[in-house]
Amino acid sequence: MAHRMSDQLHDRIRDTAALTARADELRKSGKAGDAIPLYLEALSDPPQAGLCLKLARSYEELGNIPEACRWALTVVDADDDFTAWQTAGRLVQRYANVSGPKLRSAKVALLGSYTTAQLGQMLSLAASRRGISIEVQESQYGQYEQEIIDPNSRLYAFDPDFVVLAVHEGDLRLPEYSAAPEESIRSEVARWTSLWRTVKERSRARVVQHNFALPCDVPAGHLAARLPGSRYMMAQAVNARLGEEAGNAVSIVDCERLASFVGKARWFDPRFWHLAKQAVALQSVPVLARHTAAVIGADLGLSRKCLVLDLDNTLWGGVIAEEGLAGIKLGNGVDGEAFVAFQEYILKLKHKGVILAVCSKNNHADALQPFEQHPEMRLKREDIAVFVANWEPKPQNIRRIAQELGIGLDALVFVDDNPVEREAVRQFVPEVEVVPLPDDASYYVRALSQCLSFETSSYTQEDAARAEQYRARAQIRELEATAGSIEEFYQSLHMQAIVAPFDALHLPRIAQLIGKTNQFNLTTKRHGMPQLESFVSDPTCVHLYLRLRDRFADHGLVALVIALQEGAVLDIDTWLMSCRVIGRTVEATIMEHVCRRAEALGCTSLRGTYVPSEKNAMAEEAYAKLGFDLASRAGGRATWTYDLSARGPIVNQFIKTVDAWEVADGGA
Repeated sequence: MAHRMSDQLHDRIRDTAALTARADELRKSGKAGDAIPLYLEALSDPPQAGLCLKLARSYEELGNIPEACRWALTVVDADDDFTAWQTAGRLVQRYANVSGPKLRSAKVALLGSYTTAQLGQMLSLAASRRGISIEVQESQYGQYEQEIIDPNSRLYAFDPDFVVLAVHEGDLRLPEYSAAPEESIRSEVARWTSLWRTVKERSRARVVQHNFALPCDVPAGHLAARLPGSRYMMAQAVNARLGEEAGNAVSIVDCERLASFVGKARWFDPRFWHLAKQAVALQSVPVLARHTAAVIGADLGLSRKCLVLDLDNTLWGGVIAEEGLAGIKLGNGVDGEAFVAFQEYILKLKHKGVILAVCSKNNHADALQPFEQHPEMRLKREDIAVFVANWEPKPQNIRRIAQELGIGLDALVFVDDNPVEREAVRQFVPEVEVVPLPDDASYYVRALSQCLSFETSSYTQEDAARAEQYRARAQIRELEATAGSIEEFYQSLHMQAIVAPFDALHLPRIAQLIGKTNQFNLTTKRHGMPQLESFVSDPTCVHLYLRLRDRFADHGLVALVIALQEGAVLDIDTWLMSCRVIGRTVEATIMEHVCRRAEALGCTSLRGTYVPSEKNAMAEEAYAKLGFDLASRAGGRATWTYDLSARGPIVNQFIKTVDAWEVADGGA
């Protein structure tokens, strides 16, 4: 068997080489259009960086710049070839204005204790692949502290959204051995947290801290692991303490874990340090850039929400309809244990807040059988928010899954062992991220773990309960279909809400909701934690969140409003609501409370603005539905007003507002 697989691999390599050589000849003779099909045929899944670049250059020669940029960006998914990343980055930079739509933009200040020019270039490329257009300002070598401490530095003039502290272990101010290790650790942690506080006080930026990859060249050898006062042990403690201190206020890129994953000998190269003060070896810079971009993307609310799973040869070995319950590989033997391990990893993602869905070409009853009857199944039917098993094309079913969940296609990640199905999804629903699985199920966990789209900036109660909330959403849709009237449907839900001002406990979830909500978001302003904290301390600001529960589930914090007093007018700066509760009259409930707060401040009217975006068209008439008057409209942007003295508060009869509910009933 091993010999046969080896022979097949060699044949595939020979075929790829032959196709690539023929395509190269065609390109050299000016026939880029004829070369492209051959390059595409030679591609593997995941693709090779070199072939991606050849495709990018071919399309560039044909004048198809968007397609050239798309293939250049695909290099980020291919491998960590530094030269390929450099070349791809230059191509994308040449056509920055036509390199594809960007979901977000951000200004990033890169402050380093080593040479970071290469990291800045790679970070721009990795961010572009995630749909983020970033402007990078790099500090001078080793000047990170001076930049932060000086209130008149270039850093603050730049007004960044993010400050990335790209620092290395050599910059830790720890002795090789300390007789008072706790004091040394505490002092070093205090130095870094003081820098964080200074950035927070003087800017609106969020700090992204690279923690410290520890070199393997340890003079004390293995003894260092037993000496609390050794630099090696103290550096580990500093990493741990910084993680604790960061909480939800500062993001951490775990360089120690990344260096361990790629190998410390690959992460550190002393020649690069001596030549150019490059603390991270060039071949590892793409890895660091990819993960830093993922953390920034999570902070911007670009994490994906749902993992869509194939079944046969993905969650178990074999085909359930052909081999039966006893014949599939699950739990026994090398392959069976690998599938169990994969399911256990997926369950951990679910507990983190990832929604699970099934998309399988199968008879529905056959597909359900392992979930309900196989003793080694770790995933159960109740873990799956939407279960689709039929013979329709998978792109069509994936659209159905997104619709049933009420989320965008760009919130989905698709996993399937079949490369044909993966390619169909890439072509027909390109918004969906597709994870290429290797041939051997033993490596499925590793492949999925390298999908960075599930990176998140915080972990809240709502994240832990998300899967159940989306299952409840499906139940509610079924109830809605059988209700006699919409009023009867609303009454049957027995909805209750808590509406309260922002507080420290809920700010992480509030920041998370602001960062990622797109559909019902009237202005799409993306306030970070520093700005939110300033709203809380402003007596002229009305800030309210709404938590909702019904007879099916506690949906958690699902809506919020931020409004600022301007004389007798309360101007609504931000109004958004989770897609889970759109159409549930939540908007009327929270606006009723805004009216009450406005009256308490002595305001006589409300003013709201709708600013159109690519995804918020469904909220365009939100103010009109609540009785606001249109004051002006230009270029899609509309301003609405509401006269409190003439009309009074906005009342909602379907949601009962309560002061609190018991923790046992879902938590407040």
